[in-house]
Amino acid sequence: MATAPASTRPVPVYLLAGIRLFNGAAGLLAPESLIRRFDPDRDPPSPAAVYAFRLFGIRTVLLGLDLLTHSGERLRDDVRDGILIHASDTATAAMLGVNGRVAPHTAVLTTLISALNTALAVSGTAALTDSPKGGRK
Repeated sequence: MATAPASTRPVPVYLLAGIRLFNGAAGLLAPESLIRRFDPDRDPPSPAAVYAFRLFGIRTVLLGLDLLTHSGERLRDDVRDGILIHASDTATAAMLGVNGRVAPHTAVLTTLISALNTALAVSGTAALTDSPKGGRK
């Protein structure tokens, strides 16, 4: 049975999917280690924080899988939605640092990661907009 060759997704989409899968899995499977970066003086971590990291962990894993499984207009929408998602994450991380709510090193790291994700979403959106198929079918 012959199949048409699948076109590849733009590199920024693969990179964003990988970052989402890694960070989401970490939040889902190892929330305590991530929480210690934000709140190192609290032991054990707050149950509410564990819940929040797992909640956003599964969300982030599913968003990463969407980038690898969706195609066409749905993929373009997913990547475009990532701009708002990651820009919001960037603003939140930066404000936590500016307001002294987390350690400066943590604020810088989380802000940079979120800004990178935002840039990948912008770049992926531009690449998919230029592509008539929007990724593989």
